[in-house]
Amino acid sequence: MVGIGGIGMSALAQYYVYEGVSVSGSDREESPTTSMLLEKGIAVVVGQKSENVPADAQLLVYSDAVPVDNPERARAAALGIPQQSYFEALGDVAKTKRTIAVAGTHGKTTTTAMLGKMLIDAGLDPTVVVGSIVTEWGSNFRAGSSDLFVVEACEYRNHFLAFKPEVLVITNIELDHTDFFKSINELIAAFDEVRRQAKTVIEALAYKNEHVPELLVPGEFNKENARAAKAAAKCIAPDISDEVWDRSLASYKGTWRRFEYKGQLAGGATLYDDYAHHPTAIARTVSAAREKFPGKKIVLFFHPHLYSRTRDLFDEFAVALAMADDAYILPVYAAREPHDPSVSNKALAEATNKNGGHAQAIKDLEETTRLLRNLEKDTVAFTMGAGDVYKAGETALA
Repeated sequence: MVGIGGIGMSALAQYYVYEGVSVSGSDREESPTTSMLLEKGIAVVVGQKSENVPADAQLLVYSDAVPVDNPERARAAALGIPQQSYFEALGDVAKTKRTIAVAGTHGKTTTTAMLGKMLIDAGLDPTVVVGSIVTEWGSNFRAGSSDLFVVEACEYRNHFLAFKPEVLVITNIELDHTDFFKSINELIAAFDEVRRQAKTVIEALAYKNEHVPELLVPGEFNKENARAAKAAAKCIAPDISDEVWDRSLASYKGTWRRFEYKGQLAGGATLYDDYAHHPTAIARTVSAAREKFPGKKIVLFFHPHLYSRTRDLFDEFAVALAMADDAYILPVYAAREPHDPSVSNKALAEATNKNGGHAQAIKDLEETTRLLRNLEKDTVAFTMGAGDVYKAGETALA
């Protein structure tokens, strides 16, 4: 498995091991997911080179970030070892199960985790693949003995079309992944296609009056996620009482990097970490923080993810970041994209300030760590984004 530390790849690796398959893999760097795999006895090598591929391997699975000329993929090709992308491989697993796929621009991870937990608590014993580490399981994978398979289904590059689910949950649709979807109409067309592949479709918007209990996780958006999860659970198991579903939702503790409490910083501020990397997610996280911490100063350390997303949603980012009391903006995390000098954290900070915000461009993770340590006790700080800004928070707490 090339890119085994990816949040989906690491879950699939655990599934294969559960099924009795011998698994090894590589990634470019260590991460919480590679550490988790090593603890579970799965062989992970840091660094990608051809000799990592065993000659007797029967399948090579690669993540989105791995190009065709990667040395491990090149060796597999030379040896005639079949290759599949992550979603192709996951689609093959799903074909053998009763699949419940959770799709949508925002809230996929939380809705998948909530739904998985509800089905577990109701005794239905599903297998679950989530795009984050779920607090209750300490993993992004949970093996079950039934044929129910709950899976987070990403729209990027039409990956979710690998599934033909019994139940499809759509949380919401908003333009994102602009390096692939060039317009909202393209994105809507992809969702229309996956709808056609599903037997039953649960649209979250249709369930806005669904009763849900008081939640441990904050924010109106998490109530929306809970309503969607409950609607799906009732569709899968209509004979189970609302009381069972509500009890499960009320004790849901959250996942890694989703409004996740990290600790108290040296200067007295409280630190949270969040994966928000889209303007809507930033705005809703700030609103939830204001509701949870009235009177506190809300400070963001935002790591923009992808030049294309930052460029195409630039004005929306500036408005969302202006909602915080202070926003420190790191250089763009390029991920899979080449450097684009037309998009910068400095320009985004200036645009945020023009929208009435208090933003400042900063250099790197080291500066982030230093600034975090100096924040005082009336402050709630968030490391925020889909890159590796969370590392600065962990260093600041050390």
